[in-house]
Parts: sequence; structure tokens; C-alpha cells
Amino acid sequence: MLKKLWICGALLCTGLFHGQQKETAVDTLEEVVLIDSKFKLKRENSGKVIAKITAKELEISSGQSLPEVINRVSGIEINGTRSNDGQNLGYYVRGGRNRQVVILVDGVQLSDPSAISNDFDLRLLPLDQVASIEIIKGASSTLYGSGAATAVINITTKAPLDRKIGMQLQTVLGTNQTQNNANYNIAQFDNSVGISGKLSKFDYQVNFSNRHSENMSSVASNNENENFEDNPFSKYNVYARVGYKISEKLKFYFYGNYDDFESSFDDAFMYADADNILESQQFRTGSHWVATYKNGSFIFSDSYSELKREIKSGFPSKFDSKVYAFDTHNKYIFNNKFHTIVGLNGVFSSFNSFSIPFGETEFAQTVDEDVAEFNIIDPYVNMVYISENGFNLNTGARLNIHSEYGANVVYNINPSYNIKLKENNLKALASYSTAYITPSLYQLYDSTYGNTALNPEESSTIEAGLEFSSDVLRLSAVYFNRDTKNYIDFVTVDPVNFISEYRNIDEKFNASGLELELDYAFSEKLNMKTNYTFTEAEERFALRIPKHKVNTSLNYAISADSFLSLKYQFNDDRTDSFFDSETFESEEVTLKSYNLLAFYVSHRVNEYIKIFGGLSNITNEDYEEIYRFNTRGRNARFGLVLTF
Repeated sequence: MLKKLWICGALLCTGLFHGQQKETAVDTLEEVVLIDSKFKLKRENSGKVIAKITAKELEISSGQSLPEVINRVSGIEINGTRSNDGQNLGYYVRGGRNRQVVILVDGVQLSDPSAISNDFDLRLLPLDQVASIEIIKGASSTLYGSGAATAVINITTKAPLDRKIGMQLQTVLGTNQTQNNANYNIAQFDNSVGISGKLSKFDYQVNFSNRHSENMSSVASNNENENFEDNPFSKYNVYARVGYKISEKLKFYFYGNYDDFESSFDDAFMYADADNILESQQFRTGSHWVATYKNGSFIFSDSYSELKREIKSGFPSKFDSKVYAFDTHNKYIFNNKFHTIVGLNGVFSSFNSFSIPFGETEFAQTVDEDVAEFNIIDPYVNMVYISENGFNLNTGARLNIHSEYGANVVYNINPSYNIKLKENNLKALASYSTAYITPSLYQLYDSTYGNTALNPEESSTIEAGLEFSSDVLRLSAVYFNRDTKNYIDFVTVDPVNFISEYRNIDEKFNASGLELELDYAFSEKLNMKTNYTFTEAEERFALRIPKHKVNTSLNYAISADSFLSLKYQFNDDRTDSFFDSETFESEEVTLKSYNLLAFYVSHRVNEYIKIFGGLSNITNEDYEEIYRFNTRGRNARFGLVLTF
């Protein structure tokens, strides 16, 4: 099988030298940013260093998952992306945790009130439906509400094609194996089909995708003679949208979305083979309205979601949650200098949970949505001032009105100064931002670990940095320092009787670090993107967070139709913890550093057909993301895209 795959790869590479190409190297400069102000601003006028993952970068990631792509951004470590597809994800941004990251899809916040950290599961979203991603790091609660303490990830979905009807089909076949498994069997399948178009004032879009993988167990065996069974993962997604342009100044669309996945997993407590199953479903619907007028626009977006999860194991449980979120804001520009936002954001959440009591066979309700619910209503204002002499200021405030915790104010002040150096720009920036993180419904009301006496976390972040940009080069350096008080931690109250709960801890938690980014275009065909992150988090809270991390990609357009990319990632030593079943104590262990090398190649045969392939972990590096859990070894993938 290995020989056949290498032959296919050789054929793909041979095909590179024929035909002409429309795919070019990844852009080194993204001129327009939106996420840090909700306005389209030139990068030189933004007071932040914004990470933007473009459509071209997403295109060369076909066959990968959405978390894998985001994991290449500086300051971000999404733990679990290199493991079995069903592995739970940890969002470690600037030394933070899942509950400190806000995820938006088309500008509306998504969450799961039944999850421990209220975080949305990125495994639910298919990469093939994504048009671009913007990421702002640091406290952003002023614009994006509770939870935006370390990052906001805004995912923009693809818009309908600008013709009566268009169709794209994509299929990807790949291997899915660990470092000690070299059978190279096809064990990962990705398929998608999308139909969209515009008819007069109407536009429409329907997408379907599915992913299936097998051939890997989640937990690694310590015994060479003991083979754990595979833990397969399967998901499918359906998305539909219809829009209408009433006039040049008023348009809207409605959408509906269904995501479903099922994953098998092992016993992580005893590190034993098991037939556990996790099933998760999400139904989401909503709308987006835009009314424009002279010097401004009014925007309303909303989303209603129902999520269900069931865990089939020796400790079976069920969860279901509901969340309605909306954001409405008015944008107005005074004299091209003052960009103002006045908005209102609301989130209404609740959840139920069920488990089977010891000795019984039927589920009983343990948490009721009539109790486990809260509402957040936040009015906010924000202003961007752009002067003629290079000085810019982004500042604002939000009043967080919580049904359980009353009112709390967060704010930000973000000055920057842009110096013109002939055709180049040098930008100095600084910011001070506060964030407010309310406990999740699970942390408050879970029947086993919940604690209704919890207080919200509060944090403040200081940033300072420089960014130089020209036609061929962008170089930036940003220092950050974040203090958090009332940190919510999982605390063992009674070790003898194994009683634990969520509690606020007295110590102040600090995380600091440095992010360096370099984008350089050697020529129109060849460019390089690289970033380095240094993160210093206090030892107690630094589990699975690398102190040093490097990402590099080298991208080359061989011709007008042929493209290749080489990617490298280094992750430093990390600490992890595990429960020792012999001593009944939590132990710490050091996970060794590792290097990953990946290759991608694509060739457009004609205007309708594109073929591509890639190798990940080329050196077959043996490493761990999570103690005693498997990671992927050398794997290959091959794909075909048909566009009509």
C-alpha cells in the first residue's frame, strides 16, 4: 500500500509541470481588518496585530480540520488537533483556557451552555464551508462580551456564487495512523458538495459535508503485545441559506445548520481500551440584516442553537442546551476620522442533564433548565479615531448586565501611531483592556461538581508592540501581560472521599509572553510566513502549554496552475498531569518537545478539475500531545475538486 501511495504522489508531482495556474502564493499582507473595531480599516490604522487566515490558506489545507488550521497562528495552542479526530480540544491562547476564548460564526457568538467551559466545539464545523478567519488576541470584552479574555475567533462562512447556479464537489482520501503503524491503509474520508447562486435579487446556498476516520485508538497501549481497538470518528454537516436584496441599501439572509458527530473513545482514567461513545448534535438557525445609509449602517445578527450530547460509557450521561444570541449595532463615520459603534448584545442560555443513578437502569434528571439558566444583556460603545498625522485611537466600554451577577463594566483603550517611511509603514501600538468571565452553567449547577457560590473571573491585559510593513514584508513583535483574579479552578475538597468542586482561588494568575511574526515575499511566486510564541504561565496553570512554539510555511507557485507548500512546527516541552490509580494522587509528567514537517501540492488540470495531495509528519516524529494518548504519525492525503 505504501508503494502505491508514493507512486500516486510521484504522479501528482509530475503533473505539476504541465498546465497553467490560477492559484498563487499566500498573500503576505492583508490590507483590511474588521474584527478589532467592526469596521473595515486599513491595517496601518488598526491598533492591534490581527491574524487573518485567507481563502488561499484555507484552500491549501483541504482535508484538514478547522482546529488544525487555527493552531498555526501565533499565541495559539489547540491541544488535541494532532490526535485521534474524536479527541476533546483545549484552547490554550496566551496561557489561557477554553472559557477565555469567544468563537463567532458570521459575527454571532456560539457557545454550549452544557459544556464545562461554555465553549463551542470547533470539531462540529467543517473546513470546506469556511471562507476566512480573523483572530484578535487579548482582552476584547468591550466588543464581544463575557469570555473574550484571551482571543476572539471570527469564522466567516462562504457566500453564494455570483451566477445563477454553481456547484463544487470535493473528495479527500487519506491515511490515519500512529507513528508505530505503517500500513498506510486509506482510513480517512472527507466529502463535500455545495450548490449556490444568485437569481435576480435572491441568493441561495446548500452545502453538505461528511468526514469519517478510523485506524487509531485514542489511548496508547503501554504493552507491545496489547492492541487497543480503533476509535472511529464520523460527522456530517448540512447548511442552507437564502437571502434577498430588497434594495441597494437593505438586504438580509436566513440560514439553517445541522451538525452531527459520533466518536468512540477509551477509558482515560485507567488508560484502558473501552467501547465508550460520544454523540453530539447541533441545530442552529438565524438571520443577518444590513441596512446602509449615508456615512453608516445598521446591522442585526442572531442565532438560536439547540445542542445535545450523550456519553455512552460505564457512567452514562445526557446533556441538552439551548442558547439564543443576538448582536445589533449601528456604525457611523464622522468626517472619515471618527468611526463609532453603538450596540446591544444579548445571550440567553439554559441546559438540562441526565444520568443513571447507581443500581438503576433508567436516566434521571440531575439538572433542570428552569434552574440552570441565565441571561446577559450588554449595551456597548466603541470609537476609532484616525488622524491625519498617523495617530489612531480605538477605545470603548461595555456594561455587562447579568441575571445572576448584576452589572459590571469592562473597557479598552488602544492607541497606535503609524509612521510613513516612503512606501513603508511602521506602527507602534499599545493597549489596556479588561475582561469579565462569568462562571458557566455547568460550573454553577452541575449536580456533582457545581458551586453556586462562584464569582466571575476578572482579568486585565496590557499589550505593546511594533509592526513594520511594506509591499513584500510584514514584521511584528507584540508583548502581552495578563492578570486574572477570582480564577475558577477544579479543586479537590475531600481527597479521601474523592469529593471535588469548582471554586474561586485566592491567588492572582499571571501569564505573559511575546509573539513575533514575519511574512516575506521573495518574489511573486515564493513567500514565507513564520511566527514564534513565547508564553510564560504560572506553573500550576501551564499544563499542556509550550513555552516556545514556532510555525513556518514556505509557499511556491511553480506555474499559473501548480502550487506547493512546506510547513514546519516546533512545540517545546510541556507539563501534563494524570491520576495515578495506584497512589490515588495526581502526578505531573513532562511531555518532550517535538518537530513536525508537512508538505502540500496541488495542480489545476483545467477550469473544472483540481487535484492535490499532501504528507503530514513527514519524519514520523514520535510524540505526545496528552499523556498516554496517541498522536498521528506520517500520513498522506489525496484529493479531487470539481467545480461547475
